[in-house]
Amino acid sequence: MSVADSTTPWAHTVFGPLATKVAAIVPACIIRAHERAQGGHEGVHTQTLEAYGHGLYAAQFEELSAGLSQLPGTELVRLQARTVAVIAGHVIYPYRYAKKDVPVSTARLRSSSGLRADLIRRHGPDPRQPELDLGLELPDEDEPHAHLARLSPDTKVVLVAYACSSADGIVRLEWGSAELHSQDRSLIWHHHEPLPVPRRR
Repeated sequence: MSVADSTTPWAHTVFGPLATKVAAIVPACIIRAHERAQGGHEGVHTQTLEAYGHGLYAAQFEELSAGLSQLPGTELVRLQARTVAVIAGHVIYPYRYAKKDVPVSTARLRSSSGLRADLIRRHGPDPRQPELDLGLELPDEDEPHAHLARLSPDTKVVLVAYACSSADGIVRLEWGSAELHSQDRSLIWHHHEPLPVPRRR
């Protein structure tokens, strides 16, 4: 799939005239993050994949913030020791949801609390099925993660969801918007679409 093919009406609606450039930069950044993590794993010669996993988590944020910062109007925001890019009122947040090629619709957060969950809950799309008001006294919602105060209240989140492993590399890469299902931590996608994964030379 070419970059032109990936620049869909949805991407243009979200990012406006920057859509084509954002759609080209994001996959390249995720690929570089994988390559850095893979290099770190090979460098420490461990039998486990801890170095790869921890390296990938850090590198994905570093690569995206560095790559997207070159675009005009990009705002860099520090969230819990990681820097994220906000473009056209949308924060771009990476999320490795699987180690093998499974549909993004199977994505489920490890925890229903914490920054990532709060980010999706507070800055994701409005729920498609609002909770029924049964007149019951419900406990007050927990305060959102303190770092989210650094984002404008009307900022929306674009999730860059990908599946990858040290051995196979990036096997699936998509982006879109989703709400967080409070019961089972699954993501309810309002929109998601594939991004092109650059071929290795």
